[in-house]
Amino acid sequence: MDTPKIELTKDGSNTLVHPKYNAHYHSTAGAIIESDFVYIKSGLDFFIESTQTNSVSVLEIGFGSGLNAINTYRYAMEHEVFVEYIGVEKYPISLEVVQQLNFLNFFSIEDKEKVFIEMHQSIENKNLNFSEFFNFKKSFQDFSTINSLNQYDVIYFDAFAPNDQPELWTENLFSKMYASLKPNGVLVTYCAQGHARRAMQAAGFSVKRIPGPPSKRHITRAVKI
Repeated sequence: MDTPKIELTKDGSNTLVHPKYNAHYHSTAGAIIESDFVYIKSGLDFFIESTQTNSVSVLEIGFGSGLNAINTYRYAMEHEVFVEYIGVEKYPISLEVVQQLNFLNFFSIEDKEKVFIEMHQSIENKNLNFSEFFNFKKSFQDFSTINSLNQYDVIYFDAFAPNDQPELWTENLFSKMYASLKPNGVLVTYCAQGHARRAMQAAGFSVKRIPGPPSKRHITRAVKI
């Protein structure tokens, strides 16, 4: 894959631009803001508050820049909640690009540089125990080949938009995501397009369009009932 271009977003954090799709990895209105609001607050924190648990398994569809992973590590450390994290990415970015990203400037957690680099350098399916609160594993498989059953509590669905990758926003793929979640599991995504929500509903999810972060009216949260 050609090298993605790094851009600055409105909150001062970086995003990447995919060379094939010419699509941004994160919101240009603020990558950190989007990660915090969509995936941490509306996904991870929502599930923890709803279930009163202190142990969560997270599957990220679209590991990409690693922002959501390091942000979840930050959350786990600050809240002392154990997170089992699996990031799926078919086309990992190079270490050269990773080292130019400025996400770590926004976090004050210990060992953030070491953890972030090891996340990106990890070989497939190797368990990395970064702390007593965070275990990490990465997979390089295609999203469509995920066939887990009742394994995850939260899914961060952070694939490129339906206009760029329509094959990832289908009833068939969301049926796989539904099957991979435990009962009461949550799938959260930045996308609130009607056909994407209808595909989630057809797969069995209870789907809500909820208020989004600044510059985005709505996002989607889907729950396995």
